[in-house]
This record gives sequence, structure tokens and C-alpha cells, in this order.
Amino acid sequence: MDAPDFTERATILVVDDTPDNLAVLSSLLKDDYRVKAASNGEKALRIAASDNPPDLILLDIMMPGLDGYEVCQRLKADLRTVHIPVIFLTAKVEIDAEKKGLELGAVDYIAKPISPPIVLARVKTHLKLKAAADFLRDKNDFLEAEVAKRTGEVMAIQDVTILAMASLAETRDLETGNHIRRTQFYVKALATRLRSHPRFAVQLDDGAIDMLFKSAPLHDIGKVGIPDRILLKPGRFVPEEFEVMKTHTTLGREAIEHAEQSLGTKVEFLTTAKEIAHSHQEKWDGSGYPLGLAGDAIPLSARLMAVADVYDALISRRVYKEGMPHEAAVAIIAEGRGQHFDPDIVDAFLDIQEEFRAIALKHVDSDADLGRKKALMSVAGTAQSPQA
Repeated sequence: MDAPDFTERATILVVDDTPDNLAVLSSLLKDDYRVKAASNGEKALRIAASDNPPDLILLDIMMPGLDGYEVCQRLKADLRTVHIPVIFLTAKVEIDAEKKGLELGAVDYIAKPISPPIVLARVKTHLKLKAAADFLRDKNDFLEAEVAKRTGEVMAIQDVTILAMASLAETRDLETGNHIRRTQFYVKALATRLRSHPRFAVQLDDGAIDMLFKSAPLHDIGKVGIPDRILLKPGRFVPEEFEVMKTHTTLGREAIEHAEQSLGTKVEFLTTAKEIAHSHQEKWDGSGYPLGLAGDAIPLSARLMAVADVYDALISRRVYKEGMPHEAAVAIIAEGRGQHFDPDIVDAFLDIQEEFRAIALKHVDSDADLGRKKALMSVAGTAQSPQA
């Protein structure tokens, strides 16, 4: 697309302290342009910053009060006027004077006495250049806005897809409700608290915390692969059942890997999601699963999720148990410091335990959630009865 030509009837501001000069320039320009006049720098700045700014300014240098140099400097320092081209018209013909004017941001320098054809030609040229620059700037702003809009849409779709996938896994589990939302905010709170800790500062910048928040809902995605007779069992697992249940960590990682392979490229939040899904049941002392990792060998994302997941499991009401009081859950987390959990993460949890309590209260499960769980358990029990 060609840049539009806005030179016809453009507005020219003429700034000169001599009335005769203003009259001459106005007469020269009036047939082709709208002309505004200012006899001093202060008035010129007011007109330039008005709701109807000029398209170009012809500016004298030697004026009482604010001289042309200072007017130009102020124009270029103001976001409202920075893009208005300034042409100096002056009797100062020294090279240093011209150099100074151009360095201050003027686009041209015309010596007095003026040559009318030269003035008209240069005004026309710089108006065309301004029109092209305005066109490109507007187009760039439009493209940036479109990119931001599309990026926002992609991110929103991505977030909704993650939550939908996570919710699909949770609907097959009696431990559902707002669990995935609570753990998201728990993990973010812990990461934010630890971002200035010497052990974690390098890993926990704004981008990493955003990835943790985005990835956290997928921590139990592997539960979609656990048979209903085990997943929906309203009680403790026998050892054989527990071994099957433990495979949800590996199933989760493999499901996310399959999605990543389908995309044909690595995605940062899916890398974090794989870590969380595969390793959030590992324990600091190496007694967890599936790999028996210990200490810093467990990904930080999974160590954060371990605290968030256990806390929420302890305080949450289930169809087969009442939720534990916040204080009791905190005591259990504290007791697991250095055994189940990373000691520094537990310390951060203890520091912000009231924030955890507030998150739990804000995203509390409803009685409707519990009713749905009971219905699911009833269906599961019926389905299992022939094999009992």
C-alpha cells in the first residue's frame, strides 16, 4: 500500500517575532496550506501541543524570550510534538548555527533572506516525508496491537486448554473441586516468596513463575490412565493397587511428551509440566516415586508442587474424610522438613502459611462438589460390585 499524501491543505505554523516576516510567509503559504502564526516561542509551544497541532513548523531562531533553539528542544522533548518536523528560517548562516539546529532535531535549515521557491519546495518535501513516517508509524502501531491481541488470544486458548485437560483428569478423581486452582496459587505464592532466596533466585524469575502457574494444573494429568476400580476406590489402596496408582506420574509425563511431539517443537511450559507431573511425588530423602530422586535432583517445580499438593490434600474434605484444620496440616508439613520436603521450601511455606489459608478459603470446594463426588463413588461401587 502506498503512503497517503497529506500535503494538500496541511497546517503550517510560522514562528517569527517580526510581523513583516510573518506576513510574507503567510502570504507565500496560504494558497496551498492552512497557516497559523506565532510571534514568540511560548505561543508556538501552546499551538504545537494543542488538540489541532500543525503538520510542520517554520521556526525563527533569534527571538526574545525563548529562542528558536530552545523551542525546538522543547518540541522534541514532548511526546505530543516530537514528530512535528521543524525547519529553521534564520539570518544566522554560520555552519555551527546550522549544525546546532540539526542536532536539536530540526529537519532542515533555510537562510534568510528566503527564496520563495526554495521554501515551498522544502515544505512540500518534508510534508511528504512526514506523511510517509506517520503512515509507517500508524501501521507499526496497528501491527503491534494486532500481535499483542493475537498473542493474548493464543495464551488464553492455551490456558483454557490446560485447565480443560486438567479438569478432565480431575473429574475422574473423587479428590476434585477446586484442587487444581488452589495448587496453582499455592505454587505461585511459594515461588514468589523464594525468588530472592540465594538457592532459587536464578531459577525463579517472572517468566519461570508464570510457567509454574501455567503448568501446575497438569500435575495429575496421568490419572486419566488409572482404572476406575482403583482411582475411584473410596478408601485406602492395597499394595497392588497403590503400585498401579503410582504409575500416574509416568503416565502424565508420557502424555505431555506425546503432546509435545505432536507439536514438533519444545514448549517451555510443557517442559515444566513434565517435571511437575513426573516428580511431584518424589521426596527430599529419596523415599518417593517414581524414580526415588533425592534432594536437588528433584526438579524445583516438583518440590514446590509437593508442598502445595500435600497441604491441599490434608485440608480438603473428601467423601470418606473431613478436612484437617489448617494448623494440623501446617504441623505435618513442618514435620516433613528435610524428609518429605525441601527444607527451604518448608521454611517459605511456614512464613506464608496465612496466604495458603486465604487461598484455600477463596477457592473452597462447595457442597455441590462433594455431592458430585459421592455420586461418582456410588457409580464406581456399582460398577465394581460384580467383581467383589
